[in-house]
Amino acid sequence: MLVTPENDRSKSESAELREKIAALDAELTEDFNAQFAVTPFLSRKIVSFQGNKDKPAYNWYKYKEAFSASLVEYFLGSYDGQISGKVLDPFAGIGTTLFAASSQGIPADGIELLPIGQEIIHARLLSEREMSSDDLATLEHWITSLPWKECPERVSFSTIRITENAYPQKTVEAIERYRGALPQENEKIQTILQFALLCILEGISYTRKDGQYLRWDARSGRKRPGTKAFDKGKILAFDAAITAKLKEILSDIRDIETPLTLFPNKRTVKDIKLFNGSCLEILPTLEAAAYGAVMTSPPYCNRYDYTRTYALELAMLGLTQAEVSGLRQEMLSCTVENREKDLLKICPQWTPFIEAANQQKLLQAIYAYLGHEKASGNLNNSSIPRMVRGYFSEMACVIGECARVLKPNARLFMVNDNVRYAGVSISVDTILSDIARSLGFEVENILVVPGKKGNSSQQMGTYGRAPLRKCVYVWRKR
Repeated sequence: MLVTPENDRSKSESAELREKIAALDAELTEDFNAQFAVTPFLSRKIVSFQGNKDKPAYNWYKYKEAFSASLVEYFLGSYDGQISGKVLDPFAGIGTTLFAASSQGIPADGIELLPIGQEIIHARLLSEREMSSDDLATLEHWITSLPWKECPERVSFSTIRITENAYPQKTVEAIERYRGALPQENEKIQTILQFALLCILEGISYTRKDGQYLRWDARSGRKRPGTKAFDKGKILAFDAAITAKLKEILSDIRDIETPLTLFPNKRTVKDIKLFNGSCLEILPTLEAAAYGAVMTSPPYCNRYDYTRTYALELAMLGLTQAEVSGLRQEMLSCTVENREKDLLKICPQWTPFIEAANQQKLLQAIYAYLGHEKASGNLNNSSIPRMVRGYFSEMACVIGECARVLKPNARLFMVNDNVRYAGVSISVDTILSDIARSLGFEVENILVVPGKKGNSSQQMGTYGRAPLRKCVYVWRKR
């Protein structure tokens, strides 16, 4: 690149802004020094889906963005006797908080936007509440007799742009026959069978979930010019994959009736309630001071687009391209395609929450730096500043609403990651904790997961390695 006085000036301004961010970050970190604690129990396995890999029912569907049931049990158990009333998870995902709280006899409400999460929670509730001996016999019949293979009816499924030609042709035909056989069963069994199908889609496809997107196997014929061919390994045959999943589900359901019951408080699942939709829309409708705790993990500010990651499942559930695009805009701003939301139109009472984010000094310095890097052409995506600003403004509104719906002295537990853009680490933990402090919370702890994760190879190649904290925040409503 040609060196000019303008380039030198821009680099100097970037360096000054980074120095300002570093100073404000150090100041805020010192402010919360007494609250930071490295907690050995909080391994990366416990704060991620890995902790559910051996837990029946929780491991039926591989939802990589989930935390483990053990994490919920740990926190609810640690504050046993201090939680009065229901638990709320405004980002319910596949319902880990709801089912883990329920297993301890604590009623739980959840809010979930994505239809895949809603479908998984619904199927689990059915499997725990209402499965008769006839229902179990029907599932056994599907495992042993494979009724879809002889089904004359074939029900096609929709695709969106990102899922076109995602399966081998034989697999497409098998899925259509399987779907064609579903209407012969009652609604409950259809739900379980469809859920099992959703569980295996990645394994029988040419795709693999890979962070921000679906990665395509070279056998699909979809390869971007200049990229290395990708081999995901074995692509599962439909019949073997679906029968294995149904066996797993049936075995776990049957264990409910054994002395080593899978769900020790089965009766409590009636106390699980799910609100379908965006937490930004639903939180303002909830009763004030109604909850004894909030346990959640919001989307991270990391550009991951869940509508792409779970595109196979959304398409199989019948969503159109327009509906998927609409979901993307309803999500908390965590991807560069999110447009700015009119938060005061959603709830006119949110002005103090938005101001809490606007007055956070470190955050304003980060916004200034990202804006400068955008103007200098140094960002790999010009929408990053908008996404980061949207994320923190919306999270401030979520935090403010959580303070409103929590009872006095009730706690909010939140799992979240710090992130890095344009060489600057963004301390999501201290920024959100500072915002929470201004909105009625006392920051009791910022519990640090031992070991720090790295950042993208692109970031490290340009700016060097900067390990990032992953934490669980413990805030108490004053």
